[in-house]
Amino acid sequence: METRLLGQTGLRVSVLSLGTMTFGGQNRFAHMGTLGVEQATEMVDRCLDAGVNLFDTADIYSSGIAEEVLGAAIGKRRDDVLIATKLNARISDDPNDLGQSRHHIVRACEASLRRLGTDWIDLYQVHGIDELTAFEESLRALDDLVRQGKVRSIGASNFSAWHLMKGLATADHRGYTRYASLQAYYNLAARELEHELIPLCLDQHVGLLVWSPLAAGFLTGKQRRGQPIPERTRRATLGTPGTIDPDQGFDIIDTLADIATQRSVTIPQVALNWLLHRPAVTSVILGARTLDQLTDNLAAATWQLTPEELDRLNQTSDRPLPYPYWHQRTFAAERLVY
Repeated sequence: METRLLGQTGLRVSVLSLGTMTFGGQNRFAHMGTLGVEQATEMVDRCLDAGVNLFDTADIYSSGIAEEVLGAAIGKRRDDVLIATKLNARISDDPNDLGQSRHHIVRACEASLRRLGTDWIDLYQVHGIDELTAFEESLRALDDLVRQGKVRSIGASNFSAWHLMKGLATADHRGYTRYASLQAYYNLAARELEHELIPLCLDQHVGLLVWSPLAAGFLTGKQRRGQPIPERTRRATLGTPGTIDPDQGFDIIDTLADIATQRSVTIPQVALNWLLHRPAVTSVILGARTLDQLTDNLAAATWQLTPEELDRLNQTSDRPLPYPYWHQRTFAAERLVY
């Protein structure tokens, strides 16, 4: 499997990685999946056989159980993989078990290390924005974890462009470890981050890790125009992240289905392959409930869409630009990089 550099860390990560929201199956995450150690181990094995080296989790997933399951599934192969986890959300009733204070960052890191059964975390990510804690406070705590060897690199997730840029500027000014990556929601039905976040990642050499590349199952094609959402699916229970224009969304699925038929591949593979061609994308995080789903998704990295197929998908999924981007594209196109 192809590997790409993760920001400026010097690390090469597989273009497809495995997310673990389906591990554990506790509290609200039971709707995502209920995979235990045995099933998770089979998935890790299948990923390693395919060339995947990055596994992403978070302390909030099933209140830490997903980290425990992942750690057990990796077992003695720890030196062969890269583990990414996240902190920010509350997983207890403790009033300080939240956000990015030094207190919470240090305690959350120690707890994740214990659950994962490891001495270090390769990529430690803040799972959202905390505007009540100074960037200097958070980044200094994260930098200390890097200097202590408990964390190798740090990343951000679900940041707006100004939050990410402020964090990068603060780190540069203070001499702290920079965010090496951004984990963000991106797919054919949700291309908003192309306005500012992708140009920012390209300009600042920040890797982009994509979550929900199939729009919570919408882009699998299981629901077609005029049909209800399939029962007992994540979308039926939790809905789809963000907003999707229904007419355009089903136009995208029609185009995906046509290309998939001509290619003799599946609709999800086409949607995932499109992401592998997008600027700044480092790795696409797969989430699967079954081994068959995972196997099919992994196959997306074994072939390439043609320029003509990419153009069809780009045009079908394109949306009107908001200001000032339409103005820049119209009147400053010769001076734009992205």
